[in-house]
Amino acid sequence: MTRDHWRTGLRWLLALIYFGAGILHLRNPGAFAPIMPEWVPLPQMVIALTGGWELVGAALLAWPDARANRLGGIAMAVYAIAVFPANIKHAVDNLGHGIAVGGQVLGWGYHAPRLLFQPVVVWWALWAGRVIEWPFKSRR
Repeated sequence: MTRDHWRTGLRWLLALIYFGAGILHLRNPGAFAPIMPEWVPLPQMVIALTGGWELVGAALLAWPDARANRLGGIAMAVYAIAVFPANIKHAVDNLGHGIAVGGQVLGWGYHAPRLLFQPVVVWWALWAGRVIEWPFKSRR
């Protein structure tokens, strides 16, 4: 399997993940409200906007056009950075009483890998969208 096959497969996988997350954000925004930092204005609207952002990013990653894929990669890398404060809040709040999302309180077995994996998600979006080549060298 070539690097291009891997990149295409991982781009499609990321598109599917973000498509599913976007649907969840739009269908059940109340489940995400508890993890919104208090300083975020209009949290319900922000949750809806993030769901829309995920759907648009997924579509751009899946679109059969390199420029769309590149834009989708950038959009989803920025998205992963933008939602990091909510991920941190969710993890930190679980140190105390725990925040139920969708009726389930998730422990550090979920939160620690999620926080540590966030930079990988940023890289994944950029690499899958052909924005960066790192750490692979181009043979061109």
